[in-house]
Amino acid sequence: MDKKKIKLGIAPIAWTNDDMPDLGSENTFEQCVSEMALAGFEGCEVGNKYPKDTDALKKALELRGLSIANQWFSSFVLTQPMAKVEEDFIEQCKFLITMGAKRIGASEQSFSIQGQMNTPVFENKYVMNDKEWDTFAKGMNRLGDIANSMGIKLVYHHHMGTVVQTAEEVDRMMEMTDKDKFSLLFDSGHLAYCGEDYMYVLKKYADRIKHVHLKDIRPEVVQQVKNEKLSFLQGVRRGAFTVPGDGCIDFAPIFEVLEKSGYEGWMIVEAEQDPKKANPLEYALKAREYIKKTANI
Repeated sequence: MDKKKIKLGIAPIAWTNDDMPDLGSENTFEQCVSEMALAGFEGCEVGNKYPKDTDALKKALELRGLSIANQWFSSFVLTQPMAKVEEDFIEQCKFLITMGAKRIGASEQSFSIQGQMNTPVFENKYVMNDKEWDTFAKGMNRLGDIANSMGIKLVYHHHMGTVVQTAEEVDRMMEMTDKDKFSLLFDSGHLAYCGEDYMYVLKKYADRIKHVHLKDIRPEVVQQVKNEKLSFLQGVRRGAFTVPGDGCIDFAPIFEVLEKSGYEGWMIVEAEQDPKKANPLEYALKAREYIKKTANI
């Protein structure tokens, strides 16, 4: 891949987990960003231990040669007044713009079960009806309008346990949204987790993919989640996710499609694990070496 077009980052969720703060509670923000830089990454997304003060955050990142690529935004288009959703979205856009980021990653959290510790992720996912799909699509187009007007791009993160999880749901979402306002955050791990053909999604929407998460899975753990009716969070604790080069996904074809499509922007290693079982620096180094070998960047 073209080194001039691609920036490599890593998510802080390997060091400190936003949904389960006990995972990585011992790890400080300073350790997290220092080890990101030590492993050879250029940037990161935003975690729960990051300073809220933009001056303090900028100073800490600049010392380590890092920058902010994106931040998760929990949208509630289906269950909150749109005015409230817009207000929260604008505030987060302002923060990201101040930090120099070009992407904001939304995920609809209405009816989401991803954060429920005892809800089986494969049995209880919410499915939107036609009216909800219409509300969702119109809301996302509206958020995309706002993002465009502020000079930042909205990318949508399909995710296990949420209303947009499957390839069919991604298809419907993309069909119902405006390509000039709404882009896709492609995440190989989440599609592989639910048994979907991630290469189909990648190839079909390559021209609308504006942010990439490099996430791998351990299929034997995912099978445990299915067999034992475990929740998404229980699967994380078991080790369902891992970094590229340590799981079952071959990323070479992914990199090839992205290169052919002219993809330009961030690729972010994201693998939430228990840091006491999977040392974050060790796995960051493993991912960085694999990407160097596989994508030549």
